[in-house]
Amino acid sequence: MDVNLRLDAEKIISYCIREVQPIEAVRRTLKDYQPGEGRTLIVAAGKAAWAMAKAAMITLGRADGGVVITKYGHVQGEIPGLACFEAGHPVPDENGFSATEKALELVSGLSAEDTVIFLLSGGGSALFEKPLIPGEELQDITRQLLASGADITEMNTIRKRLSAVKGGRFALACAPAKVLSIVLSDILGDPLDMIASGPACPDKSTCQEARAIAEKYALRLSAEAAALLEQETPKELSNVETHVNGSVRELCAAAGKAAGRLGYEPVILTDRLCCEAREAGSFLASILKSHEKSGKSLAFIAGGETVVHLRGKGLGGRNQELALAAAPGIAGVNGAALFSVGSDGTDGPTDAAGGYVDHETLKELSDRGFSVFETLQNNDAYHALQAVHGLVVTGPTGTNVNDVAVALLRRE
Repeated sequence: MDVNLRLDAEKIISYCIREVQPIEAVRRTLKDYQPGEGRTLIVAAGKAAWAMAKAAMITLGRADGGVVITKYGHVQGEIPGLACFEAGHPVPDENGFSATEKALELVSGLSAEDTVIFLLSGGGSALFEKPLIPGEELQDITRQLLASGADITEMNTIRKRLSAVKGGRFALACAPAKVLSIVLSDILGDPLDMIASGPACPDKSTCQEARAIAEKYALRLSAEAAALLEQETPKELSNVETHVNGSVRELCAAAGKAAGRLGYEPVILTDRLCCEAREAGSFLASILKSHEKSGKSLAFIAGGETVVHLRGKGLGGRNQELALAAAPGIAGVNGAALFSVGSDGTDGPTDAAGGYVDHETLKELSDRGFSVFETLQNNDAYHALQAVHGLVVTGPTGTNVNDVAVALLRRE
């Protein structure tokens, strides 16, 4: 491993995640908030829910109650006045179902003078859920979608129709109270109706689209689930005000700024990366190789969310697969490195945020008996990268605004 390149990578990762923390995003929206005559309630859902709720309470000073639902390991302490719950992600579980029920109980029977401050971040599709079908079937359908390679928009088009809170239905449950929604975007282009499946946003997707997705991926659906795909979601909501604060664009900009401080010339390639993870890794490696003879240090930045088609039974995530797939392409290109991380600190069902490789990684893997091709075929990037100290581990970060991949070329 090239120690200097790895240190540069760690500095960029640390800086860009710090810059997209939700605290300022929440404060910007709530700093001028004036409570009305009614109650102010807080409902927060998603991987960044605890941090967003904490920021809201600091800014407001108090609330009349609230529910916070986040991923296991993401509650970092009590928030006075709010009930905090942890639940399953990416597959929803009973803890999420029961916590969502508590949120619905909190907002039932409100008046037009009341306000629900709804703090939403990525991961909410799994964490904030009251299924309209048996929980076990919803879990099975979620696993089918995750394994199919469906993108997040396709997944959420299906999931919102199987839910009592998605696709604008939570906002309806709050009515006639006003819903002030503050959103951290984890989807390319910030489509409000798709972020966490849009619990407080009119749904733009259609039944026809849902049917097409179910057919495309040959989803196994019960008659009850299939019938729900034919029921349209709310297309208009009159009680919601929404603010999007925080997105992958800010993540990419922060990565570029950090790279610039380290002497690299940053080049933001895209903030809408959405292809197969291993293809993205190979492509970014080819960019580094084409600039091999460059006389200056360069940092190529791509933000977004890639997908993985599960073919094997190994362990890993899209960011680890992306990084590992780049290793053959940059082998022997002195000064070349690439890393890819999820801003939430979790990549797939692992404790890693992503992966790192450099011009020495392929040889190190070979020396330890790993074939990159076979490892990718088995979707086992985690164990390969672990063997060469290529895992990036941050722990829960408190935010969630997609992924960022950075390809570095260091020239002295």
